[in-house]
Amino acid sequence: MARPSLDLGVGGKIFYSATAKGSRARCFYRDHDGVRREVERGGTSKAAATRALKLALRDRLRVAVGDGDITPETTMKVLGEAWFAEQQKKDRSPNTLAAYRTTLDRHVYPALGGVKARQVTVGTADRFFSAVTTKSGPGAARIARTVLSGMCAMAARLDAMDRNVVRDAGQITRPEPKPVSKALGAAQLRQLRALLTYDERARRRDIPDLVDMLIATGARIGEVCGIVWDAVDLDAGTVEIRSTVVRITGQGLINKPRPKSKAGHRLLLLPAWAVAMLRTRHHGQNSDEVVFPAQMGGLRDPSNTQADIRDAVNDAGFPGLTSHLFGRRSVVTLLDGDGHTPRQIADVLGHANPSITLSTYMGRKVSNPGAAETLAVLAI
Repeated sequence: MARPSLDLGVGGKIFYSATAKGSRARCFYRDHDGVRREVERGGTSKAAATRALKLALRDRLRVAVGDGDITPETTMKVLGEAWFAEQQKKDRSPNTLAAYRTTLDRHVYPALGGVKARQVTVGTADRFFSAVTTKSGPGAARIARTVLSGMCAMAARLDAMDRNVVRDAGQITRPEPKPVSKALGAAQLRQLRALLTYDERARRRDIPDLVDMLIATGARIGEVCGIVWDAVDLDAGTVEIRSTVVRITGQGLINKPRPKSKAGHRLLLLPAWAVAMLRTRHHGQNSDEVVFPAQMGGLRDPSNTQADIRDAVNDAGFPGLTSHLFGRRSVVTLLDGDGHTPRQIADVLGHANPSITLSTYMGRKVSNPGAAETLAVLAI
């Protein structure tokens, strides 16, 4: 009867032989590529040789499925670069990739770059997240958790780790509760819109119309900066959110031909006052020109535009007000107050899952036509 074969990652019977310095232990071991190999280690005694052999079997370099370069002996810096290269092949947002790159260079590598994959434990991850939270805050720690979890998941997939240890690490919490931002009501939004029209500096920077579009659509500022005239149908009173302006290191500003997510590609019906504003702005521009260009032409930088908006709303008597607050959050409040469902509101905001809308702020082609009727009350 044939001897049963060893299972993957299992060693067989240990044999011993005497040496000039003590003893040598050896056994056959079936590697994770299915090949049976002989492993041996020496020691000053039989017991020492046994311990050395068992350690060698524990740390045996396993052949990773699909990528033999990632093993338990691989350092976290090498693993991180392999993981980041994998992310670049996916349909990730340029801003997301930039955040991953910064997190790797600023947090992961300085703390764990020289650590081997097999040495990363739940405790290691916990201490790392705690250090990042103390140094850079819970927001940076959450991104670090996403990055390290992705790296460990990749290592586990390639048999360089037994499991993704980050999953068992403690949750990252804020030392203090995050203050709840209050959305503006319809009367306050009408007042803001009216006051901006009297601000000469705001008009020179083209802020009043841009603020109108943020309120009329509930879109993100990068999405509004990326709207081209071809995406606007003045007769139908709709705008298609299909791109977003982002800044990429080494390339500058680009109008990325997709919003933040797949669900972000949406068609919105506008309130009449927003359509009137767009008709006034439209005077023979090319279809690929942006509706809200920079003062010198070309794409507006969302970050610079945020600063311009901050100046304008401060001058209007709304200190601390952000485009996210008077735009997306206030629109959600108005729509929710008028009886729109979470699914309908999620469609306006471009959320794939209404639970995001419910948890963070409180969808489908021409998204929630009734939204335009609700927002019509903001006309001045």
